[in-house]
Amino acid sequence: MMRSVEIVLVIFILTGAFIVASSFAVLPEPRQASPVNLRRLALTTLQMLDSNHELSKVAFSNDSADWSGLQVALSASLPPDVVYNLTVYEVDSSGSGASLYTPFNHVSNAESLGVSSDASSYFVASSNVTFTFTPEKIGGTLYILNCSDANGWWITGYTAQSLAEDLYKLLSPYFVKTVVVQNTAQLGQILGNSSLQGELVQNAVVINTFGEAVPIPTAYCKTPYSDNSYARYCYFLGEKVRLYNWTWASIVGYPFYYVTNTGNFTNDKNDYGIYGMKDVRQPGMYAFLQGLTNITYSASDSSNIFQSVGVVSLSSQVLDNCNYYGIYPSPNQTSTRAIQKSKLTTYPNLTVGLLIFDEKSGCYPGALYNHWNGTRIEGSLLALGLTRTPDIRLTAIGLLSYYKPKLYPSEYTAYGTSRLVVLQLGLVGGG
Repeated sequence: MMRSVEIVLVIFILTGAFIVASSFAVLPEPRQASPVNLRRLALTTLQMLDSNHELSKVAFSNDSADWSGLQVALSASLPPDVVYNLTVYEVDSSGSGASLYTPFNHVSNAESLGVSSDASSYFVASSNVTFTFTPEKIGGTLYILNCSDANGWWITGYTAQSLAEDLYKLLSPYFVKTVVVQNTAQLGQILGNSSLQGELVQNAVVINTFGEAVPIPTAYCKTPYSDNSYARYCYFLGEKVRLYNWTWASIVGYPFYYVTNTGNFTNDKNDYGIYGMKDVRQPGMYAFLQGLTNITYSASDSSNIFQSVGVVSLSSQVLDNCNYYGIYPSPNQTSTRAIQKSKLTTYPNLTVGLLIFDEKSGCYPGALYNHWNGTRIEGSLLALGLTRTPDIRLTAIGLLSYYKPKLYPSEYTAYGTSRLVVLQLGLVGGG
């Protein structure tokens, strides 16, 4: 009984102490317990107002209607208990010694922002300002195959000619000289180490825009190049890539799976009814690698060098370079023609110079391979083993990630092209 009384007395004492302490406690105002971050709100508001460059337009305008519209947008963007003062300053970058920032115009919805306020600033540029980059030139020539007497395959939705045009726009600024190869006769000319426009044939990049088919000049549509269903021609291409130190780029699918010449193969078609081409199949890739790595030609293996590995991801190096060069292919693609690592052990001194896509299931979905002669590279192959349709941005970012040309920003220091916008916010009302 006595223990029960003691427990009841303890409860009464604790309750009384809590009531007395509560009467003297001072609780914070709601705005102190969960304060509004006015600086962050100000910056977010400025960024939102300039999302369509409307704020930049008004900052250089003398039209009162534009400023009235800005004030309406500000009032609609901010909470009702937030007051503002937005001021635009002219920026003097002439170095004349005058004031760096000179007020140009302002809008406000309050005479005073009170004792609690904060601000953010934001630079805008006039509409006639363009910011450009001058790319460092990659040594050597860029050849883009655009042969009018050839047909492509695995480039569904495109023609080789349209792909060549897009590649020219993307990559020509990065090369000393870009030459579009207009027919298979011109391809034969550069294979014979003869220039088309006075360019340097050695150390070039050659992009095959015909997908799984590779153009073949008429002069090579005969023995010995036709041996083993034209696998011998693919070996010859590998030899030339090695001897001239070319980087040969295959933009999609199986490299060297067909040869194409519409003038010579008028009655020949692949299994899908595309005329002007002949099947080479798996031996084409094996034969090319023999020629690239200086192995004596032999009837090539016909086993499958490729494997389907499903969805693949861009490597971290290439992803980083997407931002640097401003080229943004999808980071995830589907690969049905990835090259099996185990099949490459046959070829001496062949290494991976760049992973375009991460390795998956013991395969390379997209990579650039180098053939080494001692300490010197002699010939390279870029192969993107993806399913159709081709994305030439992958070829472009792959080559740029490998050669790493620098971008030099052009400076623009003309007076009056930049203005500083300062948005100051304050809170009104009770807690």
